[in-house]
Amino acid sequence: MPLEWIAIVAAAVYGAAAGAVLPRAAYRLSVEPGAPWRDSCPRGHPLGGGVRAVLGPAVCGACARAEEPQRPYRGGREALALVGAVVCAGLAAAVGVRPELAVWLLCAPFALLLAAVDLAVMRLPDLLTLPLAAGTAALLGLAALLPGAGGSWRRALLGGLVLAGAFFVLFVISPRAVAFGDVKLALSVGVALGWYGWAVLFAGAFLGFLSAAGYGVALMVTGRARRGSALAFGPFMVLGAAAGVALGGLAA
Repeated sequence: MPLEWIAIVAAAVYGAAAGAVLPRAAYRLSVEPGAPWRDSCPRGHPLGGGVRAVLGPAVCGACARAEEPQRPYRGGREALALVGAVVCAGLAAAVGVRPELAVWLLCAPFALLLAAVDLAVMRLPDLLTLPLAAGTAALLGLAALLPGAGGSWRRALLGGLVLAGAFFVLFVISPRAVAFGDVKLALSVGVALGWYGWAVLFAGAFLGFLSAAGYGVALMVTGRARRGSALAFGPFMVLGAAAGVALGGLAA
């Protein structure tokens, strides 16, 4: 089997495994602004500490062992695993065996978790957005030192600043349309897209806005939203970033 196909299969398995352990973190982080992160299940069983308190299915051990388990917060594991597998396999197919592929695969679960939390409570926690921005920049700096890298680290850093600055302007103009969490997520998105060039940065950002607009129109047509209704923009920023990185990887 060619090395490229091995990378695609391995990325798909990794993405599925990573997505499958995100529901518990999504449940704990899906709270309204100002509320503490959840530390117990809906029945009040403590989720404990360590890795198991963060990663795993969104159902505690006590509920799982109960004769009539209550699992209202378990849903999403299969969906997250499927999306993780598709996204990671797509990135591997588009980027190929380049140093930056490892960066995209490491960042993908964090981006997927952010999208899940934003869809649930329309919030992008600093606990995820800021480390993701710093981690993406640092890891791409390491990737740039390796042979075969397909982008520019300096341009990636500039891309993060440019896109975050643009989102900040939109936030100042219309805080209802763009939240400050979107501004912080734009740092990571801009760094990732800027790695492959300004055209990729523009394309990825545009695809994010386009997909959000299309989804909003679909909601209004089906009567599930009205003009001016709030919309979680984080998932579409992540979608645009993934699409832009894939396009950049194909062109590199």
